[in-house]
Amino acid sequence: MAKVGIFFGTDTGNTRKVAKQIFNSLGAEVADKPLNINRIDADTLLSYDVLILGTPTLGEGQLPGLSSECQTESWEEFMPNFDELDLEGKKVALYGLGDQVNYPDEFVDALGELYDAVDECGAEVIGSWPTDGYTFNESQAVDEDGRFVGLVLDNDNQSDLTADRVATWLAQLESELV
Repeated sequence: MAKVGIFFGTDTGNTRKVAKQIFNSLGAEVADKPLNINRIDADTLLSYDVLILGTPTLGEGQLPGLSSECQTESWEEFMPNFDELDLEGKKVALYGLGDQVNYPDEFVDALGELYDAVDECGAEVIGSWPTDGYTFNESQAVDEDGRFVGLVLDNDNQSDLTADRVATWLAQLESELV
């Protein structure tokens, strides 16, 4: 596997914790330490052939950022960079955190928004994830095949499943990167 860049947006720190879990599972020989999206520029993102991008969904389906009452800038403020990014030839895996119980009508919608941005930039998005095991009404992160566009975690209601889901997803990514 090529050197992997792991980037995340966060509000409470849960998405950062998952990024660290991913990094620890992959190891420093495969991936660089995860970075908060508010600490990088577009050139940093482009320096990797493989990207793992993570985001929580806040409020009623929002990406983290200042308008969603985050303390610092995040994905919302980085999104304009995608207007000029060329991700052709790059593989991108996505993960998202959401709350299917309290927000069943916009479950992990921010993950769908992030997917749309990287897809429009020409990236090959890998790592889709089954919707089985989740209970929700709507999600912008479900693709035309009825799968999530990336790994979905609900640490509010299913935190006991997170470690196994991450491990299974990383094994899937490894096979998709070969």
